[in-house]
Amino acid sequence: MSRPLMPKATAVWLVENTALTFDQIADFCGLHVLEIKGIADGDVAQGIKGLDPVSAGQLSRAEIERCQKDTNTRLKLQESEYELPPVKPRKGPRYTPVSRRQDRPDAIAWLLRHHPELTDAQVTKLVGTTKPTIQSIRDRSHWNSPNIKPVDPVTLGLCSQIELDAAVQKAARRVERERKKAVKEGRAVETLLPAAETTAPSYEPEAPQEEETANRSYDADSVFASLKDKPVEDDGEEENN
Repeated sequence: MSRPLMPKATAVWLVENTALTFDQIADFCGLHVLEIKGIADGDVAQGIKGLDPVSAGQLSRAEIERCQKDTNTRLKLQESEYELPPVKPRKGPRYTPVSRRQDRPDAIAWLLRHHPELTDAQVTKLVGTTKPTIQSIRDRSHWNSPNIKPVDPVTLGLCSQIELDAAVQKAARRVERERKKAVKEGRAVETLLPAAETTAPSYEPEAPQEEETANRSYDADSVFASLKDKPVEDDGEEENN
């Protein structure tokens, strides 16, 4: 199914001006439902001006009203009178607008923290950065490291939720293949330890030693006998009768 030319701007307009559900808008624009919800909450596509698909000839008013009456239906893109050449997917890192480039370190930090299984090449393709930048953020040698705060790249508008999910699923399949290969070759495989083992204390506290005097039994005769045998110190003074 073909998509509108400016899907995110079209989604902004549909959220603001129609009663369509998030699923309907996401299906028509080729976006993730969470992205549409983020647009409605004001967390995604901030600063993007909505594009009227009716004025752009991509939808008809009757089509919007038809789908508003039945939430199970889906919008159909209006066929254009002109044939547009197919757009070839561009290889390499995506182009990042100048206004968004200062947000890339925050997005990279978020990806490194929440999805460490992603390769540097995948991170580069998602947010349009370079491998040296990723490495500098990983080892905290980036010039702005004290001010970097992990932020979801989808929220920042650097990639779509669908692209992020696809990259994570691809990385998960790669990790699973590597794990099976390691098991087959008899190599050690890093796995998560049980919670009981990770939360257990690293040492056993020693039991408090009981004072010997608490359990010692005394014999009165032996005590007085020891006192009797002890010599009495003479203070050098004699009593006068």
